[in-house]
Amino acid sequence: MMEKVDFGKAQVFSPTPVVLVGCAHRKLGRNVLTIAWTGVDCSDPPVVHVSIRPSRHSHRMIKESGCFTVNIPTRDILRQVDLCGVVSGRDGDKFVRSGLTPLNAEIVEAPLVAECPVNLECRLLQIVQLGVHDMFIGEIVARHADAEVVSNGRVNFGALPLVVYTNGEYWSLGERLEAHGFSSKR
Repeated sequence: MMEKVDFGKAQVFSPTPVVLVGCAHRKLGRNVLTIAWTGVDCSDPPVVHVSIRPSRHSHRMIKESGCFTVNIPTRDILRQVDLCGVVSGRDGDKFVRSGLTPLNAEIVEAPLVAECPVNLECRLLQIVQLGVHDMFIGEIVARHADAEVVSNGRVNFGALPLVVYTNGEYWSLGERLEAHGFSSKR
């Protein structure tokens, strides 16, 4: 049997998806930030979460506006994705600074990111205080995808060079292994 060692307080789950979160506030304007602490929480109703430190500019914006967007980037815009995670929206409009294009959402007030092939509009359901991060839980109220990545009503994620985060580094995914449930078909 292989020996196991304690690896301390390093990132527990790895890799994690990288997303751009859009938000808007009537007094503070709009913002976009990079998040790697995110995930799916429920399929019906469709619910996702993003975890944000209370000190971040977007925290107040989402808390007070009650909405946010989750935008799934590809490695083609990795420089902009990284920039949106290391500079603060308090210092200026990150859409302008990064060159990303904000789009009006259909239902929520938060902006979508045009360069991301998949965009989710979310209505805030709950905020859970966890420690150094607060988890914003949102119901997906609208879904959007670039037409060229949709086939038979589904997003072809295999055609997208998605970005993940692990141990302080970005990685890209792309190789399909098997469909869910493949083990029971043999």
